[in-house]
Amino acid sequence: MDFKDASRKLKDAVRLRTEPFGVSFIKDLADLPKVRRPSKVFGKKVTICQGVTMARVYGWPVGLTREDIICVPGSLAFGFTPAADPVMELAQLFCEVGFHQELGPALKEVEALPRFAAEEIKAIYLSPLERLERDPDVIAIYGNPAQIMRLVQAACYCLGVRVAGDFGGKVECSSYLIGPYRTGQILVTIPGMGDRIFSMTQDDELVFSLPAHLLDGLLTGLSEAACRIGARYPITVYQNFTPVFPAPYQERAKKWGIIE
Repeated sequence: MDFKDASRKLKDAVRLRTEPFGVSFIKDLADLPKVRRPSKVFGKKVTICQGVTMARVYGWPVGLTREDIICVPGSLAFGFTPAADPVMELAQLFCEVGFHQELGPALKEVEALPRFAAEEIKAIYLSPLERLERDPDVIAIYGNPAQIMRLVQAACYCLGVRVAGDFGGKVECSSYLIGPYRTGQILVTIPGMGDRIFSMTQDDELVFSLPAHLLDGLLTGLSEAACRIGARYPITVYQNFTPVFPAPYQERAKKWGIIE
């Protein structure tokens, strides 16, 4: 697929503020394309969501390996720790920091998170669509609710099903990055606290992510969905009406014949 052209079409259709980006899960480091790795570029470890920001805001192709990541919840979800039982570790962490009162519900939530087993992948490759050097597994798009609405309409048009959401408010990188890869489905996600604290995700941003093979259909949906009624972004507001003003204005309008 011509991902550079796809990027242009996406940005034209919904006026994206940041770059749509592709995600590949690398199982052999020899397959990692030329990238910027935070541990090499900055000499610092970062969170996974910071790597996302570097890709979508800076426009960098980014590679994240175990050596690049400092985020403990993210490392557990992506299989980058030597923990013998990462599910239990993450559930206990949720309880210790106050996301859950009891271990049982915490375990239930963690078990529902999309995850990788230990050593299942060696790296995460994140790149703007227009700079991809390998076919991605997942494509992610950040946007405001109205932009995401148009993407959802497009997805419904091309798939004939409603789009699912996955919300937990934490470790959301596992949802919007791993989720479509594991389920084969499109997901809408509310970025979590890490995204907002460390990667400067804005209050009005949501994430729409999809298996890469669905991108062509999504683009068709963007051009066709509700085109007969002029649906597009920015949303057009209705103007075919006469506004009603408060009484002092109406009195003068009647006096001068503006209204009857």
